[in-house]
Amino acid sequence: MIPISRSTDLALLLLRVIFGGFMIYAHGYPKLLRLFGGAEIKFMDFLGIGAAPSLALAVFAEVVCAFLVVIGAFTRLATIPLIITMLVAAFYANWNSPFGDKELALLYLFAFAAISLAGPGWYSVDAQWRKRPIG
Repeated sequence: MIPISRSTDLALLLLRVIFGGFMIYAHGYPKLLRLFGGAEIKFMDFLGIGAAPSLALAVFAEVVCAFLVVIGAFTRLATIPLIITMLVAAFYANWNSPFGDKELALLYLFAFAAISLAGPGWYSVDAQWRKRPIG
């Protein structure tokens, strides 16, 4: 593994906290409220499994996985549902929309892809688990 400088680790921490935190606050939490709000659920059913299960999958990605990214736990695995969700948002939900409507989903997509490729960095749960001796 290539050694990474502490400034890179801080940059990765910043990326994880900002993009993961914004995902939870601006997208995941409102969907979580919709899921458990008691009203009829209207949500895009891109898998053909129903609106409620589709919304639950989006909530899982945008709340649970985004939280794991923020703390840096199972980071590379946690980015996979987020990347898939952003691909769906950009290229399925907004396929016929102008670029401006896809822009935010694309920004999140590439941020989570970069986090997945780079890893969580030193300031993460993943790194702290790796440094502990087993046994």
